[in-house]
Amino acid sequence: MARYVYDFAEGNKELKELLGGKGANLAEMTRMGLPVPPGFTITTEACRAYLRTGSVPAGLFAEVQEHLRLVEARMGKTLGDPQDPLLLSVRSGGKFSMPGMMETILDIGLTDSSVRGLAAQSGDERFAWDSYRRLIQMFGKTVFGVPGAEFESELAAARAHAGAATDAELPVAQLRDVVQAYKKVFQAHTGRDFPQAPHEQLFLAVTSVFQSWNAERAVLYRRQERIPHDLGTAVNVMAMVFGNRGPDSGTGVAFTRDPATGKRGAYGDYLQNAQGEDVVAGIRNTVGLDELAKLDPHSHRELLSVMERLEQRYRDLCDIEFTIERGKLWMLQTRVGKRTAAAAFVIAAQLIDEGTITLDEALQRVTGEQLAHLMFPSFDTSAAPAPLTTGVPASPGAAVGEIVFDSARAAAAGRPVILVRPETNPDDLPGMIAAQGILTSHGGKTSHAAVVARGMGKTCVCGAEELRIDLAAETVTVNGTVLRAGDVLSLDGTTGRVYPGAVPVHPSPVVRYFEGELSDGDDPLLAAVQRLMTHADQVRRLGVHANADTAADAARARRFGATGIGLCRTEHMFLGERRELVERLILAEDDTERDAALAALLPLQRDDFVALFEAMDGLPVTVRLIDPPLHEFLPALEDLTARVATAEALGEDPGRDAVLLAAVRRMHESNPMLGLRGVRLGLVVPGLFAMQVRAIAEAAALRVAAGGDPRPEIMVPLVGAVPELETVRAEAESVLRGIEGIPPIRIGTMIEVPRAALTAGDIAQSAEFFSFGTNDLTQMTWGFSRDDVEGAFFGRYLSLGIFTVSPFETIDRDGVGELVRIAVERGRATRPDLTIGVCGEHGGDPASVQFFHRAGLDYVSCSPFRVPVARLEAGRAAGTAENSDSR
Repeated sequence: MARYVYDFAEGNKELKELLGGKGANLAEMTRMGLPVPPGFTITTEACRAYLRTGSVPAGLFAEVQEHLRLVEARMGKTLGDPQDPLLLSVRSGGKFSMPGMMETILDIGLTDSSVRGLAAQSGDERFAWDSYRRLIQMFGKTVFGVPGAEFESELAAARAHAGAATDAELPVAQLRDVVQAYKKVFQAHTGRDFPQAPHEQLFLAVTSVFQSWNAERAVLYRRQERIPHDLGTAVNVMAMVFGNRGPDSGTGVAFTRDPATGKRGAYGDYLQNAQGEDVVAGIRNTVGLDELAKLDPHSHRELLSVMERLEQRYRDLCDIEFTIERGKLWMLQTRVGKRTAAAAFVIAAQLIDEGTITLDEALQRVTGEQLAHLMFPSFDTSAAPAPLTTGVPASPGAAVGEIVFDSARAAAAGRPVILVRPETNPDDLPGMIAAQGILTSHGGKTSHAAVVARGMGKTCVCGAEELRIDLAAETVTVNGTVLRAGDVLSLDGTTGRVYPGAVPVHPSPVVRYFEGELSDGDDPLLAAVQRLMTHADQVRRLGVHANADTAADAARARRFGATGIGLCRTEHMFLGERRELVERLILAEDDTERDAALAALLPLQRDDFVALFEAMDGLPVTVRLIDPPLHEFLPALEDLTARVATAEALGEDPGRDAVLLAAVRRMHESNPMLGLRGVRLGLVVPGLFAMQVRAIAEAAALRVAAGGDPRPEIMVPLVGAVPELETVRAEAESVLRGIEGIPPIRIGTMIEVPRAALTAGDIAQSAEFFSFGTNDLTQMTWGFSRDDVEGAFFGRYLSLGIFTVSPFETIDRDGVGELVRIAVERGRATRPDLTIGVCGEHGGDPASVQFFHRAGLDYVSCSPFRVPVARLEAGRAAGTAENSDSR
C-alpha cells in the first residue's frame, strides 16, 4: 500500500515534489533542531489520488491516525480530550507557494466541551473562547464556503457593543456571544451544526485542502505564474502553539533581508497577543521587529539567531513565520522568500560578495521577467502633486488607474485600475491580477496584499491608515478629500505615497543605464544589474539580435546590447508619404509605369539601408523582403466604396478613387494572411524583389566606400517550397553580380509555413540561414488569425485552461515548438553550418528563449527594448542550475 504521511522528522528541504514547500521546509527545520511544533505532512501523491478518483485514498485516514498518536505522545495531550485538549492547525502547501490555495485552519479540536477544558487548563477563559470563535470562522469559511463577511459582521457588532477598538480588547462575555452567533451563521449556511467531533473536523479540513487545489482562484494563480496543474498540494498538520495567550505572546513574519530593496538586516512584522492569520490578513497593524526587541529581548535574540542559521542553510533570503507563546519561540514555517525585482538582483550580488553563491548560481536567482519589470518607468515626483497620504511601500513600481473597490469589477474592467480595499484576501486574487496596483488601509509588508503583489511584480501600498474606505458607498476619504469609484489615483510602491490624479512618469534608472546615461556608480541595483548582465553575456551561447527598421531603433538596440539586426521589415519603409509610390506600383498598367514606380522607390530604400548599416556597422543586418499583401498599402475597401458612391450620388467624378477602388476589388482576398504575400508577391510583381535587393546591395557598396563594414543578409519570407526560394535566389544573385564593391551577402529564408519546417532539409539546399517567423508559424499551425481571435475567444480558452498562456506570448512547445525542432534537425542534416535564429516576438519572451536555447538555435531576435531581457535569459539558459523558487 502506498505511503501518504510523513512525520516532520522524516523529510528534508529537497522533497518539495512529495511534501510540498511548507512540508519540506518544516522537515528541514526539524532536522536542524529548531523549535518546530510536532506534526506531519500528507503528501502531494495523496492529493493527486483524491483528484483522480474524487475520494480519499484507501488507508489514508488510518495512516493519519497513526501519526496523530505520535504527536499526541510528544505533546502529552489528546485530540478531543475535554479536560486538556490537543489542538491542531491544518495548512495547504504545494511545491510552489500559491496565495490562491486554501487558507489555514487553526484550533482544530475545539468543541463545546473542550473549550471549557482549554479555559481551565490554560487559566485564561478569554483565550479559550477567542480560539473557539477563530476555529468556527476559519472552518466555516474555508471548509463549507460560509461568506466571511457574515462572520466579520457579527464580530464588528460585538466590538461596537463592547466599545472595543480591536478583537484583542473583547471581553470574555462578548466572545461567548460571538461564538454562539458564529454557530448560528454556520448552521444557517450549511444546514448542520458545527462539528463537535474533533476527528471529523480534522478529516473534513484535510479533504478541503485537496479540493482547494482546483478552486477558481488557485487555478487562476497557477495560470498567472505558469505553474503546472498536475502537481497537487500537500497538507501539513501541526500541533497548535498560541500567540494569543496574553502580552507575553504574539506572532510575526520575518525576512532575513528586506524583500523590497534587498538591504541586509532583519525585517518583518510582529503582532502582540495574536495568531498568525491576524498578521497575514492585515486586519490589525503590526509593529517592526525592533519593537519585539523591547517587548521580549530573549525571544528577539533567539529569533535573530534562527534567522541567521536559516539563511546560511538555504543560501538565500528566507521568509519566516513564528509564534511566541508565553515567552517561548516556535518556528511555524520558512521558505525562500518572494522578493521584488530590484531585491532579487541586489540580493544575488550580495550573496556573491559574501561567498555564499557563485556567479553562475546568482544568474539563476534572477529572471528575464524581473529585469523587464525593472525597465518599467517610475513617477516623476518633481511633477507630482502633494500626496494624499503615505502608506507602507510594500511592492515597488508606479501604477496609475481608476479606483475600483471590488475585485470582480477590477477583473472585468478592461482598463487600468487601482484596487482599493481595507485589506485583501485570497478571494481578491482575480482583481489583484488585473489591477495596475493595490492600495489597502490595513496591513504591512507581510500582509496578504503585500506578499501576493511582490510575487506578481504588482505595485502595492499597504497600511495607509489615514484612508477611510467605505465599500458600500464606494468612497475613500483621506484628510477631508473624498474619492469615488472611477477617480484616478497614482501609487508609488517605492515610497508608499498615494497621489491624486495621474502622475507623469520618467524612464527607469535601469533603462537609463542601458542607454548609457547612467553608470552603475554607487547604486547597488545598477551595480548588480551590470554584474549579472556581464556574466550572462560571457556564458550565453545564444546571440541576441533586434527587430529594427530604422537607424534610430537599431542604434538603441545596439546600446541595449544587440549583436545584430535579426529582422528589418522593409514594408515599414513604404508607409507615410511613400505610400503614393506603392499605389503607383499597384496601379501600373504596363512595364513602363511599373519600372518608373520601382525606380522612384529605389533611392528611398537605399538611403534607409545606408543609415541602418551605418548604425549597425560590423554587425549582421537581416533584411526581410516585402511580406504583407499589397492591398495593405491601399485605402480600405469600405472607405473607397463609400467615397465613390457619395461622389456618384452627387454627380461628381470620383477620379482617382474609382481607379483605386477597382484595384482594391481586383486584389481583395477573403483571408490575405494566407493569400498573395511574401515570396508569392515577389514572384507575381516583376521587379519588386529585384529593386529591394539592388537597394540593399548599393547601400552596402556605399558604406564600404565610406570605410564602413556592412554585413547585410537577404531573407525571403513565406517560402513553402524549394522552387520558390530557388527562383528568388537566382534573380537576387543576378542583381548582386552587377554591383561592384559589395561585401558577401548571404541569402536565407523565414520558416513561417508548417510545410517549410517539414521540408527544411530540402529548403536548406538553397538557404544559407533560417529565421523562424514564430508569429505566422503559430497562426498557421493553430489555424487562427491573431488579430481576430485574441479578442474573440482567447479569454475563454484561458479561463477553461485550454491555454495556460497565449501561444503568441510564449512558444507552444508541443506544436509550434515541435516544428522548430524538426526544421533545425532536418535543415542542419543538409547544411551543417546552417545559421538558425528566430525573429518572431517570442524571441524576447524569457520562457521561449529557454526553449530556443535547448532547440539549438544560434540567436534570437526581438524588439530593442527586450534585448536586455533576452540577453539575461540566454545566459540563464546556458546555466545548469534549475530556476530557484525566488522567482
